[in-house]
Amino acid sequence: MRGSEFAELKAFAAVVERASFARAAAHLGLSPSALSQTIRQLEARLGARLLNRTTRSLAPTAAGDQLFRRIAPLFREMADAVAEASATAGQTRGTLRINTLGMAARQLIAPRLGRFHRAHPDVVLDIVVDDLLSDIVAGRFDAGIRVGGRLEKDMIALRLTPDVNMAVVASPDYLAHRGVPRSPADLHTHACINWRLQVDGRAYRWEFEKKGKRLEIDAEGPLVTNHSDVGIEAALQGLGLAYAFDRERVDEHLAQGRLVQVLADWSITRPGLFLYYPNRRHMPPALSALIDCLLDRDLSAPESGARPS
Repeated sequence: MRGSEFAELKAFAAVVERASFARAAAHLGLSPSALSQTIRQLEARLGARLLNRTTRSLAPTAAGDQLFRRIAPLFREMADAVAEASATAGQTRGTLRINTLGMAARQLIAPRLGRFHRAHPDVVLDIVVDDLLSDIVAGRFDAGIRVGGRLEKDMIALRLTPDVNMAVVASPDYLAHRGVPRSPADLHTHACINWRLQVDGRAYRWEFEKKGKRLEIDAEGPLVTNHSDVGIEAALQGLGLAYAFDRERVDEHLAQGRLVQVLADWSITRPGLFLYYPNRRHMPPALSALIDCLLDRDLSAPESGARPS
């Protein structure tokens, strides 16, 4: 393959990955017009249209999609090989794309950004906060962070936090006006704040267990959200009962008396947060470095058995 042909394919892959000529041109260090000319040369050489462009959108044609699916893994392998060579020389660099739940971004990633950047200044972190459980392979992410029970197939999973006890919470004012539910069945007469956590759009069914008896409840109420901060805030404002996944935020409000836990004897334990990534032959050095940071393994004297806060 001639150098010009390789450059054309690399340019095409960059455009599809970023769904933008401007972003791809900036990544490649080209002007948008030069990049556009390169793509036209590739299309002329192949005798096929590869991209459909409008003023608002860009997407590969059927031929373009087929080509991208074949060449993208090859370019990724080459990028990983270069990154590994740099790491061997004591350098970790490149762009690392992470898809994460909001609570993981707040609890795990945000507090460690400065430390990670100081240790790896040549790594660009591309953090996408996504509570809809998007497919990280289709989204071309290097890794994702999810609760353990919601990992995609064919992924390598690494635990980041311990399991968590779920909690149904409400404000004292709400409970004073509507009463305290004594069993999960009582939720049918209460206002409930629902979570939309699944890609298919269905609301999450609240799970309970007591003395070996397990229940799932279709809760209804005035709000459905896919973001934990919105749901907790709604509970604080008295809109209804919330089923809390983000115990860090909830425990703070429980300690301050702004929220009250109910149905504690029916509480279940759910898996904690896991980082997961595609099963490749080689892990990108930047991802390995981020994992060490998230687990605090990069500290000079980590506490024995310590978990990230």
